Amino acid sequence: MTEGTARTRRHTGYGVKLVRGPFVRLAPHPRACATDEEFLQFAAERRAAGDRLAADLFAGAGGLSLGLTQAGFRVVLAADHDAESVETHRHHHPGLSLDCDLSDPDTLVRVAGLIRDAGIELLAGGPPCQPFSKAGRSMIRHRVRHHLRPAHDERRDLWRSFLEVIQLARPSAVVMENVPDMALDREMFIFRTLVHELESIGYAVKAKLVETLQYGVPQFRQRLIVVALRDSTAFEWPAVVPDRVTVWNAIGDLPPVEGGWRPEGGAEGWIAYDGPQGEFQRSMRADVPPADAGKVFDHITRPVREDDLLAFDLMGEKTLYSDLPEEMRRYRADIFDDKYKRLDANNYSRTITAHIAKDGYWYIHPRQNRTLTVREAARLQTFPDHFRFAGPPSAAFRQIGNAVPPLLGRHLGDAVRAALDSPTPVTYRTLDVAAALTAWFRDREALALPWLRASTRWQVITAETLLDRAAPDQIRFVWPLLQRWAVPADTAAASDELATIGRLIGRQQRAARIAAIAERLAPTPEVLDSDESVSGIDASVLDLAVLVVPTHGEDESEEPVLVTKGVLRVAARFTDEVVDRRNRLSDGRLAVARMVGDDTNARDAHLALIELSNSLCRPVSPDCGQCPLLKLCPAAGTVDG
Repeated sequence: MTEGTARTRRHTGYGVKLVRGPFVRLAPHPRACATDEEFLQFAAERRAAGDRLAADLFAGAGGLSLGLTQAGFRVVLAADHDAESVETHRHHHPGLSLDCDLSDPDTLVRVAGLIRDAGIELLAGGPPCQPFSKAGRSMIRHRVRHHLRPAHDERRDLWRSFLEVIQLARPSAVVMENVPDMALDREMFIFRTLVHELESIGYAVKAKLVETLQYGVPQFRQRLIVVALRDSTAFEWPAVVPDRVTVWNAIGDLPPVEGGWRPEGGAEGWIAYDGPQGEFQRSMRADVPPADAGKVFDHITRPVREDDLLAFDLMGEKTLYSDLPEEMRRYRADIFDDKYKRLDANNYSRTITAHIAKDGYWYIHPRQNRTLTVREAARLQTFPDHFRFAGPPSAAFRQIGNAVPPLLGRHLGDAVRAALDSPTPVTYRTLDVAAALTAWFRDREALALPWLRASTRWQVITAETLLDRAAPDQIRFVWPLLQRWAVPADTAAASDELATIGRLIGRQQRAARIAAIAERLAPTPEVLDSDESVSGIDASVLDLAVLVVPTHGEDESEEPVLVTKGVLRVAARFTDEVVDRRNRLSDGRLAVARMVGDDTNARDAHLALIELSNSLCRPVSPDCGQCPLLKLCPAAGTVDG
């Protein structure tokens, strides 16, 4: 071993305690600001020098901040409510790094005022998004639609805080990062509200589920990215990087160490380093000071229990936890089949999350019998080697796992700069699309699916179940008959007639299924008034019934976002993206949500999409000339199926 690898700690037995040191303390950046006044003066100086200023809220350690800096922005303001993350950010970035709670109304006003008064051009952030109760969603939506929301609601979720900062500060550009689940719930409430409110104050909004590996990040990591530009300025997503980076491309140059190894010198300890071997590794070393060219810091990891060491030794990249001998398994293999996971050197890493701070078993080194080091985890997130993290190793792992990969931030920052430097107006807004669809639907006399104007949910359920994909003449004949049966008891009383209808159109089994459901629900028809699942009724059919016939009052139902094959076809043609063939339940849902919006037109706009897919926007030879979106659709007149 070299001098930098002077000691190795070996452990035996069970229940080995985590070695928590060394504890890294980071000094503030030389141009860190202590007061709001000092910050505003610093920001004015940087603007005068030609810098483009940015702020990062919910900044964590500053992965997004670092990427934006690499793209040419100067991040001068950051906020987070984790002391170690703030210390890390304050060390690496000039300006003001605040440890504060943005759910506090006074703090929110202060931060928004600083962003506005400092002339900050780009606001970035990744606000946590907690799930809302149905009542909470209804309250917010009612206030938004009727302009009744209080200026400062102390109970707001943090995404609301982020949105209100935008409303108060009005920066030229906004970049928001979040987990995909923020947008992919049944009603897509948070995402649709964000888009609606941002468009309402003059922003053009683009959203996409981004695979970070497409931008040179060596891991499977999908994130929702929302970009909003003021004055309805258009934004184009950055081009995908042709060369992909594997785990070994990212960490293969780092020296081997044993589990639990610690260098001499505590936080300033290091291990000897021979130099980078590839392009990605060279980029990670580019800003390392010359005096540290032969050193790697933070290359430390957890001790390895003796039984885990034996288990790790048996594992390849395709080995499941359940494949290990039973005597080596400390957890239930039927539940934790991937409790241990060795990374594949020649593939991408699994997503680095904050869970890595707890045990690291999901991230076993591809060629050594230990979990990843802090520096290796940082590399897989594209943090360069000069970047240090405040606190003990567990805090460093947490900050790394929670971060936006800086390389993704750089590509987004480059694209935002390009859009701001050469502004072009957007061709349409969600508000415009929803309004056009709604007007068409309300004016349309005869519908291809007439139950889209049904008066009860039961009518929708019976028609959709019996007549889905039926011929137009069958629909014209059968719908008036079904329409007479408003509730399950009506259908149950006419079961013989329903059976006859089923035979006439060759759908006896469907008719029998409807009759059985009607018989069961006849005593309790009120179950259809809730938005909950009902045994025997397909979830998609019930969602359509909720969309067509909403409840009102305290239990007002929200419109679910439906992604039927036909609706996805319309969305694909309108957006000129293959959302009907790829990522239908993610990018497809985003595309549909962007077309129906979240204002008072949303429900009819969504019904219009369903009707459009069953009438004019046919799979083959669509009638683009009659489409209500003709003036907005980039594919109009060019679609041949």
